[in-house]
Amino acid sequence: MKKWIIALASVAALALGAVAPTVSLAQAPAAEQKKDTAAAPSAEAAKAPDTASAAAAPAPTPNKGDVAWMLTSTALVLCMSVPALALFYGGLVRTKNMLSVLMQVFVVFSLIVVLWCVYGYSLAFTEGSGVLSPFVGGLDRLFLAGTFTPATGDFSMASTFDKATPLPELVYVAFQATFAAITCCLILGSTVERIKFSAVLIAITIWFTLSYLPVAHMVWFWEGPDAYTSAAVADAVTAKGGLINAWGALDYAGGTVVHINSGVAGLVGAILLGKRIGLGKEPMPPHSLTMTMIGASLLWFGWFGFNAGSALEANGAAALAFMNTFLATACAVLSWSFAEWMVKGKPSMLGAASGAVAGLVAITPAAGNVGIPGAFVIGLAVGPICLWGVTGLKKMIGRDDALDVFGVHAIGGITGALLTGIFNAPSLGGPGVTNWVTMKPTEYPGILDQFIIQFKAVCLVFVWTAVVAFIAFKVADLIVGLRVTEEEEREGLDTTYHGETAYNM
Repeated sequence: MKKWIIALASVAALALGAVAPTVSLAQAPAAEQKKDTAAAPSAEAAKAPDTASAAAAPAPTPNKGDVAWMLTSTALVLCMSVPALALFYGGLVRTKNMLSVLMQVFVVFSLIVVLWCVYGYSLAFTEGSGVLSPFVGGLDRLFLAGTFTPATGDFSMASTFDKATPLPELVYVAFQATFAAITCCLILGSTVERIKFSAVLIAITIWFTLSYLPVAHMVWFWEGPDAYTSAAVADAVTAKGGLINAWGALDYAGGTVVHINSGVAGLVGAILLGKRIGLGKEPMPPHSLTMTMIGASLLWFGWFGFNAGSALEANGAAALAFMNTFLATACAVLSWSFAEWMVKGKPSMLGAASGAVAGLVAITPAAGNVGIPGAFVIGLAVGPICLWGVTGLKKMIGRDDALDVFGVHAIGGITGALLTGIFNAPSLGGPGVTNWVTMKPTEYPGILDQFIIQFKAVCLVFVWTAVVAFIAFKVADLIVGLRVTEEEEREGLDTTYHGETAYNM
């Protein structure tokens, strides 16, 4: 026990050390992400053109309705992991491994929240320095330094998607912590029933540090709307954002950052672990589809905080994201169920639950970036696509992605990200993109141009997370070993790794 705890601490320190020298302690935190690309960071970097008049003007104060909505959204996203994802995944495994899945999700979520507050938020959502600034932030917010000043009682502010509309930065920190934590938990579905608990903690710590944080920075970091004081500075401000953000890629709530990122990492983990003993020879049905249905329902409920909360305000953009999430998910349940009915002769509860998750995944990058027509198309399209992902594509790959994280999250995330590039167009009912100087719609770049940008973002994230995941799982294998013994796997991880069982009957 002591051995792997010390090893985990060492890996975390090494991973942080590998990134820390590349950033500067002198950088001020930057403001938040675009309406057309999603979530956002701190707002202290935004500067007014006239400092004298800015000093004379009263500082804007947070809207209490926005604060209340964001705190509620944060709690909703927490519900998506604990208990929703834990129950969804737990119901899909065999009885002897139910508790191990609950434990992995519960502990990994907690681990990432702590790491987020120690260094994660700072590396993801502050401005970096030098050649690595498009890829990773700085260290200004280590241990959340500067977010609250006890001597004066002052709280630092983060931007929203409107000028002079701040949000207490700690609210944004908490909201984004839930995103980071659930992303890491999603990976677990690929490796269940055969991975050591210690290996999970080591691999996830490395992957979080070297994949999630850089990808979040590349996609969601920018200086915020208040920094766009005139057309003359617009290009320079945009260039200070994360690499993918500066390209103009659209990701409202995490198609690339959350779903492609985790789905590809899960597949890599499954490949390195190998197949479960008896797969294809012994029956391995889900032990409780009731639990899985409850988990899927809670995921749908919590996802409103995930997507509508990414508006960062209680306004029309939140309403659009809310409705798109509602509609696309329902469409995906139907399209998956009817496709399965046609192919297999019977629609299943597992298919309906999987369809709901696929719809939620696909609409995530699009939630506030498409109109109602886009939600219809994305929801209807992703059901059959992900059904193929967990059947035909899975057979082609030939790997034991136990709970189909790649087939649903990576394939669904790719589908949503690419279709966002199409249905963001005003001609197809989308909101288009915003001119951050005037805060008005700007000339649309064109569907093909936006689609190409989306494709580039998907490819970069796919390769980045695959490489980091390979390194993370390999390091864990070298330190403690990835896979449990055959005897432990046959007995079940509940008793062999946690000394208890999910059910005492």
